[in-house]
Amino acid sequence: MQAGTAEEVRRSWWVSVVFGLIGIAFGLITLAKPFQALVAMAWAFGILALADGIASLLALFDKRVAIPKVWLLFYAIASIAFGVIAISNPKATAGILFLMLSFWLIIAGIFRIIFAIRVRKEIVGEWLIALSGVLAIVLGIVFLRNPAIGLFTTAIWIGAGALAYGVLQIFAGFRFRKHKPLKA
Repeated sequence: MQAGTAEEVRRSWWVSVVFGLIGIAFGLITLAKPFQALVAMAWAFGILALADGIASLLALFDKRVAIPKVWLLFYAIASIAFGVIAISNPKATAGILFLMLSFWLIIAGIFRIIFAIRVRKEIVGEWLIALSGVLAIVLGIVFLRNPAIGLFTTAIWIGAGALAYGVLQIFAGFRFRKHKPLKA
């Protein structure tokens, strides 16, 4: 670490604790109200996309932008369009994103199986890759056949992940609080 960095980490320990508390709160809310949480996440993605689209539009006027202007304009329009749709109808957006996830799982599963077959003579354990492909296909089909179960399962995993993140952030924050610089 650079000089002064250890002291900055020690002084800002509370930021990690606050992030941890927010993570735990988000996780508990998601576990308690999984469907509402997914709709709220779709709305939040809409806000982020809208802000990104507006920032990209503004970047069109910057001469130092490395991305071709036509691609930047396309990205800005796509981001703004998605943002407006997600904000105005987050429930439908959550459903559509979930359908896309379901189809992606099926396609990814097929890809993994093909990949496992192609590398079977070159690596050991290729059957694990094929198995992960089969599981992805099954999961994608289950999600398509019963989206409510898939949405619920996804929300539960997101909630559990947020809880774990929150707990780890709190532990890290309290460790930062006790942090002493290493002797060089």
